[in-house]
Amino acid sequence: MIDASVWVAAGMPVNPSYAEASALVQGRVAVSALDLTLYEVINAVGRQYRQPEVARRLVQAILGTCGDDLLRVDRALATELADVVEEHGLSSYDAAYVAAARRYGWQLVSLDLVSKGLAVTPDAALYP
Repeated sequence: MIDASVWVAAGMPVNPSYAEASALVQGRVAVSALDLTLYEVINAVGRQYRQPEVARRLVQAILGTCGDDLLRVDRALATELADVVEEHGLSSYDAAYVAAARRYGWQLVSLDLVSKGLAVTPDAALYP
C-alpha cells in the first residue's frame, strides 16, 4: 500500500526520495492505493506546489498502476480508520492508509508515517 507522500515524491525530481519512490511506483513490485490518494496528490502537487500538469501525470500513473483496484473507504474501513485515529492520533487520511494496510496484511510505504513505526520508506520496500 503506497500513500500519497510516496506518489508525490515520485513526481517531484527535487524530492530526496524521488529515485526510490519513482522506482517503486513504476511496477518493480505490486502496489495498491486508496481512492483518496487521487485527491491528496492533486491537492499537494496541483495546489500546494502549483504544478497541475505534474498532478495530472501522477493521477494517470496512479490510475494506470492501480486502475480499478483503487481501494474505496467503505463502512468497515471507516470504522477501522476511526480506531486508528484514536490509537495513534493521526489525521483521518493517514489513518485510512494504516487501516487499509492492516486489513489486508499489506506493508504500508510512506514518507510521513515511518517515524511513528507504521510504515517503511520506499527504499526499504524496494530493498527489504
